[in-house]
Amino acid sequence: MTGAGNHVIPNVHFRKVNGMQHGRMNRVMMRTWFNQPARKDRRAKVRKAKNAKIFPRPAAGLLRPVVHPPTQRYNMKLRLGKGFTIEELKEAKVPKKLARTIGIAVDHRRRNKCVESLQRNVERLKAYMSKLVIFPKRSGKKGVKKGDTPRSELKNVAQNTLREIIPIERPKLLEKCRAITAEDKEFSAYKKLKKARTDKKFLGSKLKKAAEAKKEG
Repeated sequence: MTGAGNHVIPNVHFRKVNGMQHGRMNRVMMRTWFNQPARKDRRAKVRKAKNAKIFPRPAAGLLRPVVHPPTQRYNMKLRLGKGFTIEELKEAKVPKKLARTIGIAVDHRRRNKCVESLQRNVERLKAYMSKLVIFPKRSGKKGVKKGDTPRSELKNVAQNTLREIIPIERPKLLEKCRAITAEDKEFSAYKKLKKARTDKKFLGSKLKKAAEAKKEG
């Protein structure tokens, strides 16, 4: 019996047993996953081999900036971007031509929209440059160039195997519960936003009046 209304007549195939379905749905030919532990072990070995091949460079590759993802749904989060802007490199005093040669990603298309993101990435670059170790390209005294790390400091250098080279400091968005104060009860988000909109709307006329009053005075 179906519910009230015009419905499809029930035609459930309860008589189907293993071996009657076609292709992958056939339980006799079901795909197994018994090699999962072996594949996990293989992936770990491949990672180790790759890290050994690119040593002493960081396992994660190039240093990338911290950016906010686009759209309202994700813009409160932080993730790694494509590359540092020219402005960020200038603030950190890193030449853009040198940056790519010492493991810093550069994106000439990205633009800084706020001071906070600019300062965050400048600090990231400065932290990277303070810990940077540059190996000479060739052996001998002639192979050492200006800016290379002294050979005495190159012994027992550990490889950076972190996923983000310098971990991203993600803000804690959750707040602990607290008692509601009298100030919280008086606060009105609607009134504050409306006042901000009106201030923005009449800012030009206010500045004009102030300039005219200054001239007359």
